[in-house]
Amino acid sequence: MMKQVILLSGGLDSAVCLAQAVKAQGKENVIALSFAYGQKHQLELQTAQQVAQFYKVEHLIAKIDPQIFSGSSSTLLQGNGQIAQLSYQAIMQKNGSGIVDTYVPFRNGLMISQAAALAYSRRCSRIVYGAHVDDAAGNAYPDCSPSFYHAMNQAIVLGTDNQVHLAAPLITRNKAGVVQFGQQLKVPFELTRSCYEGQQFSCGKCATCRDRIKAFKINGLKDPIKYEIKIDWEH
Repeated sequence: MMKQVILLSGGLDSAVCLAQAVKAQGKENVIALSFAYGQKHQLELQTAQQVAQFYKVEHLIAKIDPQIFSGSSSTLLQGNGQIAQLSYQAIMQKNGSGIVDTYVPFRNGLMISQAAALAYSRRCSRIVYGAHVDDAAGNAYPDCSPSFYHAMNQAIVLGTDNQVHLAAPLITRNKAGVVQFGQQLKVPFELTRSCYEGQQFSCGKCATCRDRIKAFKINGLKDPIKYEIKIDWEH
């Protein structure tokens, strides 16, 4: 069996990646890795722990020093203003640029690099992260794009003497497709969290909440998590 490190944010996408890995390789061959980096939604680390416990996999929480992002205006980071309560499309139209306000500079690159070191040290041959089509659309999150994924994979393969490689199994799926795949895998969506705000329940207004809600509606499903606002699941 192939041992794997799964980047587990506590969100829907990474939970689907974890479920797929456990089904394919068994829980004893999977390590879940989460990160604290000064994000507003610290609650995602709790949900990551819950998802890891559900699948009975080893779970590690690593840190990225927030000083790395000290010059960033990303609203996803603590102390950096309010997160826009708009869809990704509306944010990109407003900004006149592909990158959205919640983009944290090279965050995925930093996480994947640390995961590569862990994977090599623990004799894991594969790293998995949950980038998907909607995140990469319009270059909203450039570190979720296919080009970034392939470049990082090449760097990891070279840097580990072909011992470790990067996988992005959701890279050709949109959010609705991820939800559909998760349903097939019987992912406990009720344990996940996508919201970028820090309150107990998901806000239902930020871009990632809107994306998640839309994905469930397309699949004719009601999201099992709680939202701060009332969601009309029929329309």
